[in-house]
Amino acid sequence: MSETYNRAWQSSIEDPQGFWGEAAKALDWTTPPSATFSEGQGWFPGGTLNTAYNCLDRHVAAGRGDAIALVYDSPVTATIRRYSYSELLAETSRVAAMLASLGVAKGDRVIIYMPMIPETVFAMLACARLGAIHSVVFGGFAALELAKRIDDAGPKVLLTASCGIEGSRTIAYKPMVDEALHLAHHQIERVVVFQRDRLHADLVGPRDLDWKALRAKTENDPIPAPVPVASDDPLYILYTSGTTGTPKGVVRENGGHAVALAWSMQNIYGIGTGDTFWAASDVGWVVGHSYIVYAPLLVGATTVLFEGKPVGTPDPGTFWRVIERHGVKTFFTAPTAIRAIRKEDPDATFLAEIGTGGCKAVFLAGERADPDTIGWLEDKSGLPVIDHWWQTELGWPAIASCFALGDLRRKRGSAGFPVPGYAFEILDESGHPVPAGHSGAVVIKAPLAPGAFRTLWNNPGGYAKNFATFDGYYETGDAGFIDEEGFVHIMGRTDDIINVAGHRLSTGQMEQIVAAVEGVAECAVIGAEDAIKGMVPIAFVVPRAGFDADPTLDKRVIAAVRSELGAVAALRTAFIAPGLPKTRSGKILRNLLRKIANGEAWTVPPTIEDPEVPKAIEQLVEHSGRA
Repeated sequence: MSETYNRAWQSSIEDPQGFWGEAAKALDWTTPPSATFSEGQGWFPGGTLNTAYNCLDRHVAAGRGDAIALVYDSPVTATIRRYSYSELLAETSRVAAMLASLGVAKGDRVIIYMPMIPETVFAMLACARLGAIHSVVFGGFAALELAKRIDDAGPKVLLTASCGIEGSRTIAYKPMVDEALHLAHHQIERVVVFQRDRLHADLVGPRDLDWKALRAKTENDPIPAPVPVASDDPLYILYTSGTTGTPKGVVRENGGHAVALAWSMQNIYGIGTGDTFWAASDVGWVVGHSYIVYAPLLVGATTVLFEGKPVGTPDPGTFWRVIERHGVKTFFTAPTAIRAIRKEDPDATFLAEIGTGGCKAVFLAGERADPDTIGWLEDKSGLPVIDHWWQTELGWPAIASCFALGDLRRKRGSAGFPVPGYAFEILDESGHPVPAGHSGAVVIKAPLAPGAFRTLWNNPGGYAKNFATFDGYYETGDAGFIDEEGFVHIMGRTDDIINVAGHRLSTGQMEQIVAAVEGVAECAVIGAEDAIKGMVPIAFVVPRAGFDADPTLDKRVIAAVRSELGAVAALRTAFIAPGLPKTRSGKILRNLLRKIANGEAWTVPPTIEDPEVPKAIEQLVEHSGRA
């Protein structure tokens, strides 16, 4: 075991006050905290600070104004733009002045419904500067889902753009905004639209304002000073899908968030002042909030904002070009992105030609990383590929190999070890710890580390449910196990444990086997209803390039699962599909696959990347007679 990691983790569990009190010194506080933790007030009570000031102003004041803060690389518009810390501060300040002219002040909410462009980053930081609470909604979300978020957050202003660019598609945002505002009960005072060259939006009446015109109008307005906010004041609300169909608004507090992210950059990812970090995600998701916008800037690093896809913009080499072009030191992406690249370029010819420059490590999160994908990328890149795990609720990694603490221990199929600040256990249905190697519910001992959520917006009861099942623990909703060496294995959501004729089986374990079969690019295994066995597993398999017409692939998949898990696994159906229904962040929509397999009614979710994929899968299932 890495002694540095071991000492850090032990210290964080045995003396959290001392550990996080020391970590908090990395920030500039307007008023230092009176304590490190209070049961009633959470982390760093009594402290005040401004997150945007810590991201921008203090670096400029320290003489680093000319250092590059933000690189915008957009292959879909053939644009590369760089912003120094001074320039990013100036742009953020001007947007803050725009918002202030519309009456936005501390505690007000602002919805940001925008694509991956620099103005989106300006807007998030401008809200933070004013002490306003931003809620980023992924550009392109369906109008009804946007309306739900408007009604829950009650924003004063909505910021949007005329369009987003998704691969080869141009998606008009303004019609969806207009429909959402028609559906919503809450009335927004102003809608500010950034007009992109690709598509211009129609502005309607006095409510709609042109971004560039408003900026010009407020050009001579005074720059708002950074507003000090309490450590437990909200920085943002980020909505996740709720089990009832009502989105859950995860609230992120300023103090714990800034401390945790700054610590994680230096101790997990090995990124400090002057380094370049790239998280190939979207600001609509928690990864984009934490590791595109806030964390890199908190430590004075350079962050990359990428508008494109891993394939098709223009080819499977685009990730490697960005890494090499901008000197990325640490790269963070989703396993789905790597599987997409591998599907298009199985021999990694683009990677061999372009290389990875000075990149030191690749981190994966967002979807379980199967061992085969990790092995392929490590073999082809020569870099350590580190799977790690966290959730929107937590805000930053909870399981990882802490690369910067000298801990490069990795086991394919595991997300690593508990990150300092997190104490994990695996419990059975009665709440008792299970032996090493046995599966159960993955829980984290309360209180959660700094940066994790402490409430849901307008929904304290919903928050309390996360701690109701197991007294003293946060229920992650995931199933998994901790092996004899201490590696934590996340096998999937607890509802992905299926009961086949009385036998409890993990679909995540089956996916691991299927993914290793030659010719499989990516896969999903779900539990479908069965009149005799209760449930049976069904696999959906996307073939790699060159295996599209392989008539043996489904049979080899079934045989592999039977060989490793035995006949009890009862996997007898493997559909060869053109793709899997996924969110834009790369998560496979297994609930949707379940509905299709069971012949239930389903609709195209607002989060989906390609609405044609589930329709194609439904045709496969209907043709088989399964539905």
